[in-house]
Amino acid sequence: MKEILTEVKARPQKRNQRDYSMGFKLSVVGQVEKGELTYKQAQDRYGIQGRSTVLCWLRKHGNLDWSKPSLHFMSSPKSKETPAQQIKRLERELEDEKLRNMILNRMIDVADNQFGTSIRKKLLPKQSSTSTKKNQ
Repeated sequence: MKEILTEVKARPQKRNQRDYSMGFKLSVVGQVEKGELTYKQAQDRYGIQGRSTVLCWLRKHGNLDWSKPSLHFMSSPKSKETPAQQIKRLERELEDEKLRNMILNRMIDVADNQFGTSIRKKLLPKQSSTSTKKNQ
């Protein structure tokens, strides 16, 4: 008898659609969006029967755009990149960001010249702690 009870506890309980509370749905959505689980893993872990039930919850209650769920899958351990590949990828990303930064700075310069604006923040020199005490 005890063996049967432990087997039942080990398997996730199948539920009806009406059995899911809003708190449970939001908890599952939160775990998936944090990357702790994929939506398919959440279905398996919590015994959610419908194939697209979790995906519907993500679309309805989630903060991310779940119209294309393949973009949000956690990377599988098989697709781990080697350190050399990671370095090359990061170097390319750094070069892209440097180029993007240069273009944005040039755009600000052009806008300042053409429209007579001053978009850039003027940075004030930091006051020393003694000068701030004198002002108080």
